[in-house]
Formats: sequence, structure tokens, C-alpha cells
Amino acid sequence: MAENGTACWLCGRALGRRLEFHHPVPKSRGGRMTEAVHPICHRTLHAVFTNAELGRFGAEVTVVRSAPPIARFLQWIADKHPDFHAPTARKRR
Repeated sequence: MAENGTACWLCGRALGRRLEFHHPVPKSRGGRMTEAVHPICHRTLHAVFTNAELGRFGAEVTVVRSAPPIARFLQWIADKHPDFHAPTARKRR
């Protein structure tokens, strides 16, 4: 997965026309750094993890990617167009 500024922080695919910026450490937990992500990747991150969980992971993208729901999402999204979008399942909390 490419990590060169033109790729999504989560999935590593090339960024499309639409992008959002994700705080790997949430602002509520003192995070300032942002990473470019696809909208679908951003929504999936927040559907799977709470801000407290994201705060514990920090910028460790490998830890985030290895979580089973994210790993399944990454396999599913891998061959999709950069501007692909679909509804994101809501949190089950």
C-alpha cells in the first residue's frame, strides 16, 4: 500500500476527486495531524471505532488496518475506483 501523500491513509488506493481529512488521533484526544482519506474510508473508520479507540491506536495505521472489520473492508474496497462510494453501515454500539 502506497504511503506517498497521493494515496489514502487507510486503504492505500490512489485518491480521487473527493477526499476528506482524518485525524488519526481525534482532536478531542489532542490530535492535530490529519491524513487524506477517501470519504468511504473515513466513514468506515468512524463506524467501526470510537474516538477513544482511535486515540489509543494513534497514527499506527497498521494496527487500524489489522482490525478484523477494517481488514474485511480493505479486501472489499481494494479493486474499486478511487471515487467509488456506497452507504456505510452504522455503528453497532
